[in-house]
Amino acid sequence: MTRPHHSHGALGAPNRVRSPAADQLRPAGALALAGVTPHKSKGQNFLVQPRVADRIVEAAEIARGDDVIEIGPGLGILSERIAQRPFRRLTLIELDDRLATQLRERFADDLRVNVINRDFLILDPCDLLNSDLSADSPHAPLRVVANLPFNVAAAILERLCAMQATIARMVLMFQREVAERIRARTGSSTYGALSVFTSMYWEVTGHFRVAAGSFHPKPKVDAEVLTFTPRQPMPFAPEEERAVLATVRAAFSAPRKTLRNAVGKALALDSIALETAFARAAIDPTARAATLAVEDFVRLARQLDRRLDLHRESGHDA
Repeated sequence: MTRPHHSHGALGAPNRVRSPAADQLRPAGALALAGVTPHKSKGQNFLVQPRVADRIVEAAEIARGDDVIEIGPGLGILSERIAQRPFRRLTLIELDDRLATQLRERFADDLRVNVINRDFLILDPCDLLNSDLSADSPHAPLRVVANLPFNVAAAILERLCAMQATIARMVLMFQREVAERIRARTGSSTYGALSVFTSMYWEVTGHFRVAAGSFHPKPKVDAEVLTFTPRQPMPFAPEEERAVLATVRAAFSAPRKTLRNAVGKALALDSIALETAFARAAIDPTARAATLAVEDFVRLARQLDRRLDLHRESGHDA
């Protein structure tokens, strides 16, 4: 059985084919041709297993008319499969200029594909969403697909939270340990600030493990693919976001301490204001941060924000 290599033109008709085995033979040669040496410091582990690539793109559920963003396409194993789908536009965001050049050459004849040679972490989400769109062209449903560099995966996820209102679905690969923290439930040993931050914005609707041998070079740990859909409705109002994020950070600043001690020290609240906030939020001040669900943090944030306002008005520096 053969597999399409990549597509050209608006309808995505493939112009050549290759066997699945070619996927696994290509990485070392392609990297050498581009003059790229994978660096652990950059989290560069290139996916080389075709079946995993197929499964990732299948999970994205790309439909006709969708816009798709792929972060860190690298050698294009996911990009080639996405290009077989009936999307409206595909934006590839690649940090390495040599790999970006290769991708531009590969998709030069496909007008739907745009390659951006930038660091996703410093891109303005508004500029990204508005690029190549005319004033009378509305935003299409947005899908995000990525084999994320392990060293900046959590930071990229945080940036994607700022785009949550425009995203219909995300399929992202993380180091397995990070993925377990992201999807952890309240009270579990892996539940922490990252778990809470993620669940404020997203529902994790699926996950599967990817063996370390699926990458070149082979990392020391396995990976995990997570599928995200936007959380609706959001658990807090837009104007409450700042206070909720600050409360979560404060609570987990000293996760082994009681909430009273961790939050009080992080936010510099006096004991009276602190106890009042906990009482009105119906939160046990002697509990630990890992016992609170998102809704608990939201309730506490609302009360703490009021206490902080009163604290500032009384002339104290919070």
